[in-house]
Amino acid sequence: MTVKAKKHLGQHFLEDESIAKDIADSLSLKGYNDVLEIGPGMGVLTKYLLKKDITTHVIEIDTESVDYLKNNYLNLANRIIEKDFLKYDLNLVFNEKPFAIIGNFPYNISSQILFKTLELRHQIPEFSGMFQKEVAMRICSKEGSKVYGILSVLTQAFYNAEYLFTVSPTVFNPPPKVDSGVLLLTRKENYNLPCDEKLFFRVVKTGFQQRRKTLRNSLKTFNLSDNLKANTIFGQRPEQLSVSQFIELTSLIENDSH
Repeated sequence: MTVKAKKHLGQHFLEDESIAKDIADSLSLKGYNDVLEIGPGMGVLTKYLLKKDITTHVIEIDTESVDYLKNNYLNLANRIIEKDFLKYDLNLVFNEKPFAIIGNFPYNISSQILFKTLELRHQIPEFSGMFQKEVAMRICSKEGSKVYGILSVLTQAFYNAEYLFTVSPTVFNPPPKVDSGVLLLTRKENYNLPCDEKLFFRVVKTGFQQRRKTLRNSLKTFNLSDNLKANTIFGQRPEQLSVSQFIELTSLIENDSH
């Protein structure tokens, strides 16, 4: 029995064992005892996680995949969560404990998976996964790059992002139309920002919504004082600012007195 890949779930099953092993081996396994794999499918990555000195849990929305895993990985059976990762309260399983996230993510929800990870960053010290190559490169890119954007800044505010390797479409069934990229996120030691974090998210998102404009123009909705807008930082475009400059910018806006 094999599982048929379902287009509406964005399933592309990885068939290359050595790549699956490399992804499993990318985790340091430090600072946590549990790992959650998102979208395990037929368990090509899962089997390598199960060999490690760690408790593996999987979350899978596809009932056919769940049946396959229950039949083929008996030692995993009671740690299969048959839910939608984006909607499920993970503390029903982890109860505020730290855990790592890993997976060959469906491309159509990969950015949402990342945003949920950022929300749970106090619990997720490490994250390794496969994205569409373009998205993986964007997450890891630095200021000044054409692809540097919201995902890059928000992720790198809390995690060190490292692009590990590229994966060709030929090792998947069915093959996707694009290359894939595997990245590793390692949480920074100090992952609490020295500014209002909600405001930081708003500033970054608003700034990049009109990325060709200077911040003076793109952040108009914040009703900034003329005094603040005179600061040279506002003459720059969002892709010119490093993560630490975005934090500094948020602090300036937070402390702006009209």
